[in-house]
Amino acid sequence: QVQLVESGGRLVQAGESLSLSCAASGGAFGTVSIAWFRQGPGKEREIVAIITWGGGQKYYADSVKGRFTISKDNTKNTAYLQMYRLKPEDTAVYYCAGQKWGGLEREARGYDYWGQGTQVTVSS
Repeated sequence: QVQLVESGGRLVQAGESLSLSCAASGGAFGTVSIAWFRQGPGKEREIVAIITWGGGQKYYADSVKGRFTISKDNTKNTAYLQMYRLKPEDTAVYYCAGQKWGGLEREARGYDYWGQGTQVTVSS
């Protein structure tokens, strides 16, 4: 069983950058694909980015493409989401999720492991 813990969320100004971390324990992180989802106030949870277990494939939602970068360090059991040029509409609780031997699964129900979330607030 893999446990995931997000960190790094905070209040920032529009245009600033922020890096989120997703620390894993309890399993073989190198076999787990990681996705970042987010849920804004009054909105449904949506996919943000995905990186496959070996890091060979990545996916980004159109709304973040070119501004966000997902990465995964299997030696540190940690995944990252680097966010640049943040916008107020990026305000949300950000969750990391894991799927063993997963591909570029965009649906939340496809993930077995979830963190508790970290709040990102972008002020205008």
